[in-house]
Amino acid sequence: PVFANILLADEINRASPRTQSALLQAMSEAQATVDGTTYDLPSPFMVLATQNPIEFHGTYPLPEAQLDRFLLQTSLGYPDPETEVEVLFGQAQQHPLESLQAVVDTAQVLELQAQARQITVERSVARYMVDLVEASRRHSSLSVGASPRGSLALFRSCRARALIDGRDYCTPDDVKALAEVVLAHRLVLDVKARYAGTAAADVVGELLAQVAPPT
Repeated sequence: PVFANILLADEINRASPRTQSALLQAMSEAQATVDGTTYDLPSPFMVLATQNPIEFHGTYPLPEAQLDRFLLQTSLGYPDPETEVEVLFGQAQQHPLESLQAVVDTAQVLELQAQARQITVERSVARYMVDLVEASRRHSSLSVGASPRGSLALFRSCRARALIDGRDYCTPDDVKALAEVVLAHRLVLDVKARYAGTAAADVVGELLAQVAPPT
């Protein structure tokens, strides 16, 4: 089932550690090994995953190595009342998935990825990204900070944001806007911080307050 352009791992924390381990190879190497034979996965290859943060029975927390492979993580939360009303009427006749249509093909996605790689990132902005990640490794509330993969994810995400905004360059504001969703899930809080109710997102906010952006 991993031989697809977009793999949806719904409630990934319900998958067994063995299944999660198999997915790790696909995410890190874009390859899958079956009966001792390794196959390349199609390009582009993306993994979208969901997990229920409330239920713990019958779940297996994702290891840090796998969390580090996800470019970003966000929490959907609850919709506002008007949006929830639209959800009701959106399913009044049929489920929206039944009429879902593709909006881009693989060639267009690859072209967008190529365009993102052309976005300029000044060295001072790249250093700002690295300084934030490096500061996470020294933060008193963390037992594990972000790895160099976190810096790379921030670099790539900022380029994508600039492209979406119609710019050919990144700014420190791109870094500030994306730091939480790119870095928070890579951080491991120490025991004291967890008992105090500190969230990884809170730590990212502190890092942004401590590390000065380029001027």
